Amino acid sequence: MLGELKRGGFGDDLRGWRTRRRLSQLELALRAGTTQRHLSFIEGGRSVPGRTMVVRLAESLELPLRERNALLLSAGYAPVYQETRLDDRKLEPIRGALERVLQGHRPYPAIIVDRHGTLVSANEPFHMLTDGVAPHLLVPPVNIARLLLHPHGLAPRIANLDEWAWHVIDALRGDAARNPGERLDALVNELVDLVPDRPQHFGPDHLGFAVPLRLRTNEAELQLLTTLTHFGTAVDVTVAELRLEAFLPADEATASMLARLDTTQHR
Repeated sequence: MLGELKRGGFGDDLRGWRTRRRLSQLELALRAGTTQRHLSFIEGGRSVPGRTMVVRLAESLELPLRERNALLLSAGYAPVYQETRLDDRKLEPIRGALERVLQGHRPYPAIIVDRHGTLVSANEPFHMLTDGVAPHLLVPPVNIARLLLHPHGLAPRIANLDEWAWHVIDALRGDAARNPGERLDALVNELVDLVPDRPQHFGPDHLGFAVPLRLRTNEAELQLLTTLTHFGTAVDVTVAELRLEAFLPADEATASMLARLDTTQHR
């Protein structure tokens, strides 16, 4: 009886992920190299998938490694992907590589965050931008979205806050839709209450589909574009959930100012 309940749970979980990914049974079956009939039996609890099939289905759904492990557990199998603590000695090469990447982005700000947007590491140009924000926002664990959009954080310095804040919130909502979780939902709700109402349309100065962060400083206004990078071939949950966020200059004036500020900082 217990085994039947577990199988039914797996079928429900699989159907839930397929629905979130907006895939039909046929589309998922073709991706996973099986038949729609077999997939229908799996989702209905009438067929018990082997471990390899569960992994193929999880890969075909493009699930994060953490969720692939959860799907394996739901099917009654042990997790495949290990989750190593970031401070574990085995990850020293990864930590070293990340620090080199952060320093390689100077004089431009760059950070490493985890799956919840919690700050793992940052280079000096980023710390320089956050100088003067409320101390409690810099007490670990530091959430970057909250640091940027909180009225005691960087929000008062963002010239296009009404526009850029919703760019951040919409990105978080997209993450929450793809990989649901209470923590991310709570963060989105918190940020919505902090920022101005959504503007009716983007201003004329945004660069195509890229919304620049217009950040005021004592000297002038910086125009920054953000890029995200992650380990595309990671097989460890912790490493797969890390991502690099770099703030790159959107114009020559910003590039020159960041270079000047970085030089001044290291005199």
